Amino acid sequence: MPDFDFESRIIDIPDYPEPGVVFKDITPLFDDAEALAAVVDQIAGHFADRGVTKVVGAEARGFLVGVPVAYRLGCGFVPARKPGKLPRAVYSQSYSLEYGTDELQIHRDALTPDDRVLIVDDLVATGGTAVATARLVEQSGAAVEAFAFILELAFLKPREVIARDCPQEVYTLVKVN
Repeated sequence: MPDFDFESRIIDIPDYPEPGVVFKDITPLFDDAEALAAVVDQIAGHFADRGVTKVVGAEARGFLVGVPVAYRLGCGFVPARKPGKLPRAVYSQSYSLEYGTDELQIHRDALTPDDRVLIVDDLVATGGTAVATARLVEQSGAAVEAFAFILELAFLKPREVIARDCPQEVYTLVKVN
């Protein structure tokens, strides 16, 4: 697929959620059929020959990207959810936020040591969610193949944070410097 102009479908919202912040709204990528297809096709196409058996997406926008990518790759999808959302036994992983901590969980039976996992999310900012998701995959005995994101806030240096713990490829469609 030829390069797609993803940036033209991302809207800057100044002073949201607080003054001085420029929020990058990617929802126009989802409500435009051509843009949505390009997102899914480019991410799935990049990883088509990598032996991915499962896609893991973090709550909640990682689900929006991860499920169609998994479908395109012909593999399953595993949601990484906030605590209390999954009904069976789980693996849990806490991680740091700018102000405090958070936690993600996956079902203990969702992945096996035979799985090669692509971690997918809409955005990577500080890298904390990505690393926490990788830790969940590792707890299950599965292998992280790579990370894929629509948008990377490169000025926050998430690749450096991810690289400290995870040597796998980080693939993004749009980088904001």
